[in-house]
Amino acid sequence: MNNKLTDQHIAVIGLGYVGLPLAIEFGKKYDVLGFDINTRRIQELQNGEDHTREADLEGLKEATQAHNDQKGLWFSSDTEDLKKYNTFIVTVPTPIDQFKAPDLTPLLKASEMIGKVLKNGDIVIYESTVYPGCTEEDCVPVLEKASGLKFNKDFYCGYSPERINPGDKVNTLTKIKKVTSGSTPEIADIVDQLYSSIINAGTHKAPSLKVAEASKAIENAQRDVNISFVNELALIFDRIGIDTTDVIEAAGTKWNFLKYKPGLVGGHCIGVDPYYLAHKAQALGYHPQVILSGRRVNDNMGMFVASKVIKLMIHKGHKIQGARILILGITFKEDCPDIRNTRVVDIYHELKEFGATVDIYDPHAQKEEVKEEYNVELVDAIEGGYDAVILAVSHKEFYNIDFKKLRNGNSTIIFDTKSYLPRETVSCRL
Repeated sequence: MNNKLTDQHIAVIGLGYVGLPLAIEFGKKYDVLGFDINTRRIQELQNGEDHTREADLEGLKEATQAHNDQKGLWFSSDTEDLKKYNTFIVTVPTPIDQFKAPDLTPLLKASEMIGKVLKNGDIVIYESTVYPGCTEEDCVPVLEKASGLKFNKDFYCGYSPERINPGDKVNTLTKIKKVTSGSTPEIADIVDQLYSSIINAGTHKAPSLKVAEASKAIENAQRDVNISFVNELALIFDRIGIDTTDVIEAAGTKWNFLKYKPGLVGGHCIGVDPYYLAHKAQALGYHPQVILSGRRVNDNMGMFVASKVIKLMIHKGHKIQGARILILGITFKEDCPDIRNTRVVDIYHELKEFGATVDIYDPHAQKEEVKEEYNVELVDAIEGGYDAVILAVSHKEFYNIDFKKLRNGNSTIIFDTKSYLPRETVSCRL
């Protein structure tokens, strides 16, 4: 076993929002291979570019130019190149399927691929978000079958949940405390030391893989439940006829009130991870009440926004069939290009069902990616003549838009789902 940090040769599997920043940081101190099956992604990174905008491009340049057998970063999509590495860090997506059940396909395929090159003493560390027990119960059998090796005798595993916050340039990888774990006490120490060498904020060594897996699942489930509470309040206050943000500001004058805001809950974490936790609970015979009720509330917010806008338009005398509606933003959060599991598409499809003509404009999202993932065409620019405008994502660029130029007369509805725009600009807020 290579228990010295200087002996670690690291392959990071999956170079998305999580894997790339990790590969860059490790590449400053270790020999690192950034691996992805997407050849276009590899070509992009080899050219020093990153469409996710998560990479420190100067750090990327520094790590790649310094590559040798001792340290530095290089990229490949050839599985043969994995053979010289002894520590594998898996950062592939763990989505849900159309039935909201965990889809482990990318994770298990990555495990099978690693298993074919696994050697005695190697360590496989998973960062992908999973339910407690997934590493040992789902991934390890695949590793054993593909390698012919025995878990915790010939090879070992670790789990260190990712904590990347897409679009956040303040709370970056090295500034966020990292949870670590290992399949044996000795491996737990090695994994912890490995991450400690690049994470300035420090690490927290969990007592087991399952504890580390569970810690990630509940981080996002907690946020999801809290947001679902204020979303439900927004539904109630809409019927009462008062502004939710006004109520939250008033309640927030108490020191221990948590000022969560209502809104759409998408992305690869908060809108997905609770289903992983619920899946595990149901497999053990427990049907979670709070977690799933929160998910139901949050999953229906897009339809509520669309219906509310339609009602406001009818009240103003608009004919809905053929009405022109603009949605500002399609990414799952502000100031980043990430469109994974965005709930803005729920608003779009609901409005289309009413017969409206709907445009979506987003300066951060990639048009080709949106078309491929959601079959939605983004507009290149915005002009006037809209009967309703919905601010769905609070990109900085949207704050200074001249909404008067977008209006189709004084009866145009401006709906702000983020309580982001000046109060006098909007007709209604979520």
